[in-house]
Amino acid sequence: MKKLLFQFDTDPMPSVFDTVVGYDGGADNITGYGNVTPENVGALVDGTIYTRGGSEKKSTAIFVGGGSMAAGEAVFEAVKKRFFGPFRVSSMLDSNGSNTTAAAGVALVAKAAGSLKGSRAVVLAGTGPVGMRSAALLAREGAEVVLTGRSKAKTEESARAIESRFGVAIQALETPDAAARAAAVKGANVVFSAGAIGLELLPEAAWRDEASIAFLADYNAQPPLGFGSIDAMDKGKERHGKKVFGALGIGGLKLKLHRACVGKLFESTEALLDAEEIYALAKEMA
Repeated sequence: MKKLLFQFDTDPMPSVFDTVVGYDGGADNITGYGNVTPENVGALVDGTIYTRGGSEKKSTAIFVGGGSMAAGEAVFEAVKKRFFGPFRVSSMLDSNGSNTTAAAGVALVAKAAGSLKGSRAVVLAGTGPVGMRSAALLAREGAEVVLTGRSKAKTEESARAIESRFGVAIQALETPDAAARAAAVKGANVVFSAGAIGLELLPEAAWRDEASIAFLADYNAQPPLGFGSIDAMDKGKERHGKKVFGALGIGGLKLKLHRACVGKLFESTEALLDAEEIYALAKEMA
């Protein structure tokens, strides 16, 4: 029985990255659909749940992706609502790679720290999907999380969205410039950089001598990196007394995690892999 993965992408074109990793994760065939919405996904889901029967059904699975986590969440909810009784297949949400990337980053830092409970964690430029997922997972680990962004309104909106989705408290902080970001990390124990490509969020001078900082994690692999004077390949490397994780250091686990999640989709018809489930697996693998 061939393992069939159906890729429901909210963007016009299904992601090539997700397709490649899907094959590497064990799918025998991947069929991608673009411009998927909650309104049109129903017929696609029906095709996955009304065909194979019994144990054969576990060889069909759904992957929801695309560039927008909000759009992906809406489609994922619509997918789940279509299921009933035995008419269901395992499904995964990883829009923009946000769940697997954030899970890998936080899992690596959590393992290195031993415990994040009671620590102060700052997610710089965290209003995007990876930053928001990272903030949520850090808070679930017991950290006091500060989410920063250039716009006060957007940062507060992002914090409320995290609180609503995950039931955790997030502090929103406006950081319109480099000086504000440097001030935000004073007293922090953990700092994540989740900004856009091409922007150094924190120069070396702003983190090097901040005694409270024990861990730095950066999701940007393209120079200039989010933290000045680190290397994208850093994976727990000590720099100025801090353990540093660069984007490629995190990316190795992210790819392994993504593949492992795809593999799990074909183990049963019951798996629903969102941030929490993906993070639990990341902690096992870290």
